[in-house]
This record gives sequence, structure tokens and C-alpha cells, in this order.
Amino acid sequence: MADLTTTYLGLKLKNPLVASSSPLSEELDNLRKMEDAGAAAVVFHSLFEEQITLESRELDRFLGAGTESFPESLTYLPELNWYNRGPDGYLEHLFRVKQALQIPVIGSLNGCSSGGWTKYARKIEEAGADALELNIYFLPTQAELTSLEVERAYCDLVREVKSSVHIPVAVKLSPYFTAVANMAHRLNEAGANALVLFNRFYQPDFDLENLEVVPNLVLSNPHELLLRLHWVAILYDNIRADLAVTGGIHAAADVLKAMMAGAKVAMMTSALLKNGVGHFVTVLADLTRWMEEHEYASIEQMRGSMAMSSVANPSDFERANYMRVLSSYAWRMPGARQE
Repeated sequence: MADLTTTYLGLKLKNPLVASSSPLSEELDNLRKMEDAGAAAVVFHSLFEEQITLESRELDRFLGAGTESFPESLTYLPELNWYNRGPDGYLEHLFRVKQALQIPVIGSLNGCSSGGWTKYARKIEEAGADALELNIYFLPTQAELTSLEVERAYCDLVREVKSSVHIPVAVKLSPYFTAVANMAHRLNEAGANALVLFNRFYQPDFDLENLEVVPNLVLSNPHELLLRLHWVAILYDNIRADLAVTGGIHAAADVLKAMMAGAKVAMMTSALLKNGVGHFVTVLADLTRWMEEHEYASIEQMRGSMAMSSVANPSDFERANYMRVLSSYAWRMPGARQE
């Protein structure tokens, strides 16, 4: 029997399949089904900086009722009362989940600025989370804001969170930095115990009939995995932090590729939303079958075997591969007969 065990954020996991942050974790029944289907750990749905800010402002408004205040200033925040349970409800739900599950539960904090909201990292730890995933979702739209300032803010935020907790901290990283490898090193030095590659920035769409900007959620597809494999393979053996792949993990083959690139875990959500949480059973069965057929004794045996530091031609990960990829495409006239 192939050994599927791995370690991530100092946690010993029975296999490399982790349920990534999603609304599925808002229901305890879903989490129990994930555990029964074989998930090795789960990343809780995110607690958002905006939720904490909104709750604080609502409290200030209540305490200041009857004074010269301007509650309409609250309207710049999105309507978040509907989203999960608010800060206190989030922490209470996390506590109950930890009591109910045997697998590790990783809290998720989503924000972009330093400040009082980061104290919730400590509250998430106190609620029982085994680790924390810091999802820094920030789009620098101000023209005067430099890349150096953005990168420094990320690192400062990681240091601030790390200084307030004792549990391991993972950082969910964007692929849009000018120098991804350098940023990975800087986050590692700032204290990140793991890097999760990559965050997916959801882009709004335009409603042409109502002339409105509308949300547009598109689930991931396996093609998105290629970007993740590329950077995990480059970073493997070059930083101390663990590496996790999220985005594009749909089948056992995707998990195998992530492990061979150098990841400790492969995170999955879109495939669960499409196929149900029982999809874990299928993926784990296919993963075990492939390893046995190809005589792999363990996940550890294959880890990093396709990383840049391990392959015969490391230039495949660099610019030299650019021309080779382009020249590999054979164009044919539409409708032309193939010999």
C-alpha cells in the first residue's frame, strides 16, 4: 500500500489532499463529509477585514446614537451582514468545528492592511485553529503606489500577524508580483511558514443592459494548474517555507504533478463544488492506484522529482522554453485532411 502521508505547516497529514477555503466550510455537516471522504485537513472560510471593520463601526454608531454623527459614511463598505456569521459567529463556529473534527482545521484571515483587525489572528488561534492562512487580497490601483511599497506592506503584515500568534502561518500569494521568487524569499524571511500558490483574483463583469458592474465567479479549471506547477518547481529547494498548490486541482493527476513539482499539499475547492465532497474518495483511489502501478512507495519519494533543481534541463522553466513551446505548435488549415 502506497504511503500517502505528508507534513504541512508542521502538521502530519494522512494524505496531501486539503479542502481549501470556501463557503462549504460554513456548514459542519459538509466538513464531516469531507473528513469521512478522506480530506487530510480543511482551510476554513475566510474572516474578512471588512467584516471586522463593519462590526466596529456599527458598535461606534450604536454608542454614539444621538450625537453629531454621520452614519451614512458606513455605506462605502460592502453589505457584509449576510456573509457567514460575522467575527464572533465565525470564532464560535470554528470552535465547534474543532471539537467535532479529528483532522486539522486551518483558519483563514482575509485582508490587506495592518491594524486592529489583525488581532483576530490571535482570536482564531484561541478558538482552536491548528494553523492560520493569511489571504492578502489587495489590488494596488493608485498610480503613485510603487511595487516596493506594496511588497513592504505585505511583509510588514506577515510580521505583525506572526508576532501575535504561536501557530504556523501560511501566506496565500498572488502571481502578479514583478519578481515572484524574490517576494517568496522575503515572505519566508518575514516569518511565513508556508506559501500557497496562487490566489485567484475574481474579476467583475459589465451588465450591458443595466450598465452595472456585477460580480463574476468562475470556478477553476485544470489548465490553471500550469502556472502553479511552474513556480512551485522553481521555488522548491530554494526557500524553507512549505509550498502548497491551490487552483486547478481537479483529479489525481493534478495532485501527482503538484507533488512532483515540490508541493507538500494540493488544495481543492472547485472540483468539490462541481462533483460534491465525495470527490475526495475518487481522487484518493486514483492517486493510490497510479502510485502502485508506477511503483512509488510514498508521496515523499516523488516530491520535487520534477522541480527545476531536479530535472536534466532546468532551462525548461525559463525563457529558453518559450521558443520551444511556440515552435511545437503545428498549425493546419481548418477543414484540411490529416495524413
